[in-house]
Amino acid sequence: MVETYQRRSPLAHLGLVARAASSRRDGAGIVMSEVPHRTIVNIRGTASDPAFASAVQTATGVALPSAANTVSTGGGRQILWLGPNEWWLTARDGEAGALVEALRAAFVGQHATACDVSESRAIIALKGPKAREVLMRGVSLDLHPREFRVAQCAQTGVSRANALIHLVDDAPTYELYVLKSFSDYLWRWLEKVAADFNPAVEA
Repeated sequence: MVETYQRRSPLAHLGLVARAASSRRDGAGIVMSEVPHRTIVNIRGTASDPAFASAVQTATGVALPSAANTVSTGGGRQILWLGPNEWWLTARDGEAGALVEALRAAFVGQHATACDVSESRAIIALKGPKAREVLMRGVSLDLHPREFRVAQCAQTGVSRANALIHLVDDAPTYELYVLKSFSDYLWRWLEKVAADFNPAVEA
């Protein structure tokens, strides 16, 4: 594990904090930001097993979402549905170790597992009245509010990068989870597309 003082966010080289300090957000059609160092724990198990669902909720304080492409929240944590037997638990930085330990203890005797994957992903947030329009230029999903609602998520391609998109609120605010190796490409692509909408950067 990387020592805390040596950690850099995936997009630190872009100088986003400095750019945010001089960025004017009044009237911006879209505001872009990086969400650094969020805990992400991969959970696998049998969704139809009540004991598994109960174990997840006991260990995390969050109910396991069973409906496809949905997100449940509680206590500053979220569980995002990835597939019939796979989820991501997200939380504040520094919680991964305790959460993995709690989940594994709760899973004793079950065919289930939990693994810290926090360092594998970068998270880019887009918000503002033009955020949906920017994303629509690079995805094949129908992002209309009647089809893709708050607390929904989906895995898809964004331009040439695979990402998980989570609609956080109806501002709208989207969070895009992408492999770190694609984060620079995706940020630059989004910034180029957003250039038509008076973009701003937020720290």
